[in-house]
Amino acid sequence: QRQLVESGGGSVQAGGSLRLSCTASGTTKIDYTMAWFRQSPGKEREGVAVLNSLGAIRYGDFVQGRFTISQDNAKVTLYLQMDSLKPEDTAMYYCAAAPGRIFSLLTPGAYNTWGQGTQVTVSS
Repeated sequence: QRQLVESGGGSVQAGGSLRLSCTASGTTKIDYTMAWFRQSPGKEREGVAVLNSLGAIRYGDFVQGRFTISQDNAKVTLYLQMDSLKPEDTAMYYCAAAPGRIFSLLTPGAYNTWGQGTQVTVSS
């Protein structure tokens, strides 16, 4: 079974940048979809960005060109480059995977593998 470990979270001021990483280990499949989600206290988990093994990428509407999802050539690490961060981006960020499936959904229920999360705090 695939395991996911996030890193790279931290505290930044508004307008700053962070790069999150998600390292995958365990059984791998040729077909897959991976994504970043986030959740703030009292709010539902929302999709940030998704990338699948066909190269399709989709972002949540709130991203508005500020974030970039990517993957290393070995397809072991998933990244989320976050620029022009806003205080409302403060949340726990989670990496998620759907091994063996290809789609572009930003719905949490579509993913069956999750990391433990990494906290991002943006101050004004």
